[in-house]
Amino acid sequence: MAQTSVSGRWLPMTAIRNLILVLGDQLTPTLSSLAAGDPARDRVLMAELSDETTYVPHHKKKIAFLFSAMRHFAVELRGLGWTVDYVALDAPGNCGDFTGQVADAVARLQPTRVLVTTAGEWRVQQMLERWRTSLAVPVEILADDRFFCSTDAFAAWTEGRSPLRMEYFYRNMRRQTGLLMDGEQPAGGKWNFDADNRKPARTDLFMPRPARYVADGITTDVLALVAARFDHHFGDLHPFGYAVTRRDAEAAFETFVERALPRFGDYQDAMLIGEPFLYHAVIAQYLNCGLLDPRRVCNRVEAAWRAGAVPLNAAEGFIRQILGWR
Repeated sequence: MAQTSVSGRWLPMTAIRNLILVLGDQLTPTLSSLAAGDPARDRVLMAELSDETTYVPHHKKKIAFLFSAMRHFAVELRGLGWTVDYVALDAPGNCGDFTGQVADAVARLQPTRVLVTTAGEWRVQQMLERWRTSLAVPVEILADDRFFCSTDAFAAWTEGRSPLRMEYFYRNMRRQTGLLMDGEQPAGGKWNFDADNRKPARTDLFMPRPARYVADGITTDVLALVAARFDHHFGDLHPFGYAVTRRDAEAAFETFVERALPRFGDYQDAMLIGEPFLYHAVIAQYLNCGLLDPRRVCNRVEAAWRAGAVPLNAAEGFIRQILGWR
């Protein structure tokens, strides 16, 4: 009979249909694997694994950010009715790698199958593919629909094209999404306002700062864990002020839209000694792990332009980074 952990004790529970593995860069409640599941019948598995922190050297802040965001996402999922098996790095029974952790959960919980969304990293995706033959239950790998363009759609676009240029891909994505389009034509009559994004910054400019957040209890615990376990890794752990929840990540982005986006276009390429941020959003980490949705981000920036709050070169320059380059 399958069991669940309560304060370190394993207790009997009803049969589990799907074991849903959520990776550290899949912190999105509408993730395809979660959308295919049922909180009343399925179980979510999340784990902090030593293999994922050491296969290449990682900055201390990156490890702390992801572990804290993962722990907060587990809380978010529980609030949505999911039962989450969360295996902390220092928890008893932590196997240290995905394959061992999933195999352990399959043996313990006896699910009908394993559900997982396609990994964003080739190394991990190859691991998922091997589970189809190595695990004792079927493994279903679902497409990741959080991207503007699927791998199949991109392959179709590249068919017969030589050479490949990101600029033309970007224009294709503008047409497909309708972002910054006036009918069939690009807003403002040009696809790209990069020539207007090269003003040199001056030291007397007002420099908005990215939103920063005070560590809560979960983050404080993670910072202590990282300091103890990863002291040999490069980088400084403090100060640490990243958003680690969806609400705070969205608030951080809104702060950028209101304070920095209006001048982002002018100074997008500028650099000043001692000014690490200038007018940039500093949201890549939130997009990468799933706390921010790229469609909502781009739609919000377009809405700001259409409302007259930001100039077109700012909106286009920002959207290009996500829709075209990223």
